[in-house]
Amino acid sequence: MKTSSQHSPIYDTPPLTTEDRGVLAEIHQMRKRLRHVLRTPKRWEGGLRRSALARAIRGSNSIEGYRVAEDDAAAALDDDEPIGADQRTFLEIQGYRHALGYVLAMGEEDYSTFDATEIRAMHYMMLRHEPAKSPGRYRKGPVFVHDERSDLVVYEGPDAADVPALMDALVESLHSKPEVDPVVRSAMAHLNLVMIHPFRDGNGRMARALATSVLTRSDIGEPEFSSIEEWLGANTDDYYAALALTGCGSWRPRDDAHLWISFNLRAHHMQAQTVAQRVQEAGTTWTELDALIAEHALPERAIDAMFEAVLGYRVRRASYLKRTGVEDQTATRDLAALAGAGLLVPHGNGRGRFYTAGKPLQLIRESRRARREPLSDPYPWMRPRLAEAP
Repeated sequence: MKTSSQHSPIYDTPPLTTEDRGVLAEIHQMRKRLRHVLRTPKRWEGGLRRSALARAIRGSNSIEGYRVAEDDAAAALDDDEPIGADQRTFLEIQGYRHALGYVLAMGEEDYSTFDATEIRAMHYMMLRHEPAKSPGRYRKGPVFVHDERSDLVVYEGPDAADVPALMDALVESLHSKPEVDPVVRSAMAHLNLVMIHPFRDGNGRMARALATSVLTRSDIGEPEFSSIEEWLGANTDDYYAALALTGCGSWRPRDDAHLWISFNLRAHHMQAQTVAQRVQEAGTTWTELDALIAEHALPERAIDAMFEAVLGYRVRRASYLKRTGVEDQTATRDLAALAGAGLLVPHGNGRGRFYTAGKPLQLIRESRRARREPLSDPYPWMRPRLAEAP
């Protein structure tokens, strides 16, 4: 641990390169365009926000080995039962959903500030179903990160006795240097928490939740679309490589964190491109669904279930009831009409019954995919650099 007054006890924000500043400007431009598009409420906006949150929850948990289908992550948002996830995994998903819900709620507060107690409270929300993992309390002993693939210890955190002071330094960093861009500040909060590893378990998810919290309390744009947790979950090997090359196996905050910053800027850029594609696709998809509604003389309220089926979700009667607010018999009649028209395909019976996309909705999904342009990588040199990680 550093003791010199000339150095912060945690990782310092490195200076940005000209390349970084250019990428950051493009990220903000894309976020600005998204905000402009969503300024006027759209019929499909709620479904798009819900799927964005579900993907963030799914992505962050998948990094830790808790893998669920996207519609089960969405079920956690709705306080519904999962279809495929086992109970233990779904408890982890629900815990993260509670913490992320708090993050989004606090992002709406004008006077919210960060403190160590709040971070510990978020950890409690996340792991309260696992009392043995000391939810909300700092660890009392050493901590090691084990790579199951290589069966090696790849990182050792700082001494437990140093954790409270290091976390206080992290909190202080969140309130200092207001000139630092929130995307960069978010990345540094993420890095410092995951390297301090203050808890017995859940440190990665807490670091990602804290990073999202920094963004939602800034003016970066639409909170549900600001997270890079989905992208990190889809690129877990690169994520671990960036951490390994920055951390070098143990707590050593004098090391340069520039690669980590560029890695996060790349993630934000790629995720922003993905969100822009989805926003455009959502508008086109709803136009096509409107045509199917008219063709089959279906009630307009059924379009939300059709949209979810296009996304690949399994549609359930319970969720349809909750989202439309109709009577039981009306929901049963609506879903039967959708199935009769071949738009949904029923599976199972009784309470376990669900519906998936029928052929017309599958064709819409395939058309969406076929029209997508490949993403532009703002850091073409990044992947070869990450491949050098031990």
